[in-house]
Amino acid sequence: MLILCPNCGDRDLSEFSYVGDATVQRPNPPEARPEDWQSFVYHRQNPRGPHRELWQHNGGCRLILEVTRNTLTHEIVGTKVAGPQRAGSGT
Repeated sequence: MLILCPNCGDRDLSEFSYVGDATVQRPNPPEARPEDWQSFVYHRQNPRGPHRELWQHNGGCRLILEVTRNTLTHEIVGTKVAGPQRAGSGT
């Protein structure tokens, strides 16, 4: 399986590490109840079809990417740099 890194081009899956679910929102610490933290840490959906995930390009530029992957076919639908990082930043 190939993943398109915006900085390095198409690369083999072996160069990447799964970081986590890109759809999960961290609770706001001053307002969060224990139940909010429990849900954040332990409760995950198991979606069928397109799903947004975070992957790090460990074997290359080390960018963290948001990858949209179809969980039924494993087809990579799209990739983009996650968060405020920019291609070539090396972070």
